[in-house]
Amino acid sequence: MESLLHPSVTAALSESKIESKILSCDPDYADTAAFNDKYDFSPEQSANTILVASKKVDPVKYAVCVVLASTRLDVNKTVTKLLGVRKASFADADTTKQMTGMEIGGVTAIGISGLPIYVDRQVMAQPEVVMGGGNRTSKIIIDPQDLTKLPNVTLVDDLAKGDL
Repeated sequence: MESLLHPSVTAALSESKIESKILSCDPDYADTAAFNDKYDFSPEQSANTILVASKKVDPVKYAVCVVLASTRLDVNKTVTKLLGVRKASFADADTTKQMTGMEIGGVTAIGISGLPIYVDRQVMAQPEVVMGGGNRTSKIIIDPQDLTKLPNVTLVDDLAKGDL
């Protein structure tokens, strides 16, 4: 079943000793809202991983952010402050693929190296979360506390705004 995952995700799960449940996913339903509807998960159970890039700074600064699907990443205030830049935005699909090796709809903090990873504390309040498997054909379910086993992870208050 692990062969469903992106190779970097499989390696990181093993290296970090993160236990996970692996789910096969129809690639047509890999995006969060479609996945949640088809596979009966709530936005509060889904943790989105988003690559953010600075603007008007050379070299560009990148960060990986993990927030619940029921919330909105605060790029304009919190992320720009963390990166020490004035402007930042979501990276486009090509940049995300280039920087992470992963496809939109399957990006996960697990398996990304060399970049800061910011995790919203609201994620940590969940008993388990579903995240991408590094591709559009798999997802993983983990205890969010295990994200702290990854290198470069920082827990952040108010990384996201929203419902919870």
